[in-house]
Amino acid sequence: MGNYYQPEIETMPVEELQKLQSERLVEQVQYVYDHVEFYRNRMDEMGVKPEDVKGIEDLHKLPFITKDDLRDQYPYGLLGVPLKDCVRIQSTSGTTGRRVVAFYTQEDIDVWEDCCARAIMAVGGTKDDVCHVCYGYGLFTGGPGLNGGSHRVGCLTLPMSSGNTERQLQFMEDLGSTILCCTPSYAANLGEAINERGMKDKIKLKAGIFGAEPWTEEMRRNIEKSLGIKAYDIYGLTEISGPGVSFECEEQAGMHVQEDHFIPEIINPKTGEVLPEGEIGELVFTCITKKAFPLLRYRTRDLCRLSRKKCSCGRTHIRMSKPMGRSDDMMVIKGVNVWPSQIEAVLLKQGFEANYQIVVDRIGNNDKLEVMVELTPAMVADQTVPNAKRVADLVAGIKSMLGIKAEVSLLEPKTITRSEGKAVRVVDKRNLYQMK
Repeated sequence: MGNYYQPEIETMPVEELQKLQSERLVEQVQYVYDHVEFYRNRMDEMGVKPEDVKGIEDLHKLPFITKDDLRDQYPYGLLGVPLKDCVRIQSTSGTTGRRVVAFYTQEDIDVWEDCCARAIMAVGGTKDDVCHVCYGYGLFTGGPGLNGGSHRVGCLTLPMSSGNTERQLQFMEDLGSTILCCTPSYAANLGEAINERGMKDKIKLKAGIFGAEPWTEEMRRNIEKSLGIKAYDIYGLTEISGPGVSFECEEQAGMHVQEDHFIPEIINPKTGEVLPEGEIGELVFTCITKKAFPLLRYRTRDLCRLSRKKCSCGRTHIRMSKPMGRSDDMMVIKGVNVWPSQIEAVLLKQGFEANYQIVVDRIGNNDKLEVMVELTPAMVADQTVPNAKRVADLVAGIKSMLGIKAEVSLLEPKTITRSEGKAVRVVDKRNLYQMK
């Protein structure tokens, strides 16, 4: 068993927690300087020595690191231990460039699984639960992370991986799954399938831990209704460790960052200036216990805010909001900053489900924004509301949200391919043209 059940750490007074962070940061900076040539060179270029960092108040002195740096150092340039001391790698998808490969010692694995175990316990998980994990396994961190966390808690663990919905539902019913772990889009897919088959009274789920892709509060409510559960957010990155870096508690009002292992900052994405608590900016993480792939001040590109507002659960670890978008995923359409989550919020508010696709194109010198969304079965059956009105309402809602007009197409149910992992929400043909 690991040491995941640490109420003395999760509820530690902030002053003591920050003292622990400072001690670990000082040790980690020296460790990284001594063992990773890339960091040593970067710090020397900035004129920063390990002894200049005496605590978390000096964190701002250290250089940032970006995903481009990780790609440039692929595969071994950021390794902090001899390769013989590594027991596993995980990797990003590499869909936007060279893959990022993260290495783990056994101690790193133990810490990661402990963080995932805390996430399961935060939603009420115990050794009496059946944890149904249908995140992808293999190089993707979702499956291995929650799988290990479930073992730490002592749950009966179903390592289902993604896909094969019929088999998912059979095991869910036959083995009495109580905690579901997957992407929110696949949770919505499962909820749709369960209700279509009239299986809801046969399903024993009580909670879901969903992450790996953006989702809105409206989508949370829809999933909770369709599955009859409480839906909780979880956050992580392969570069940092994987899921479990932060997670929601019973309050469902932000994700507690595991500050005994990760120090979060919010910065201005353009200037790098550290912003005060409560302001929206880019999330930056420093790992203070990871040894094989230690990252200092890693720029995630995720936009959110941090808050130390007292939480009813008793945890004192700072909370991060649900990411509001990514500074590098933001689309500029007709001169307006647009995030897909803004459009999704309009769709869900007007009763549609999260089965949609956004297509951006350029006709001549003008951008074109098209939103394709499926009608729900209830909408198809309801002949009292013309589809023309539904389209007009969506066009008006999107324009009110974004300030620009979109073309809206209503599709029949099941038209858009269902996701068994991360959903493909956006097709930006302008980028496709640029790659030709």
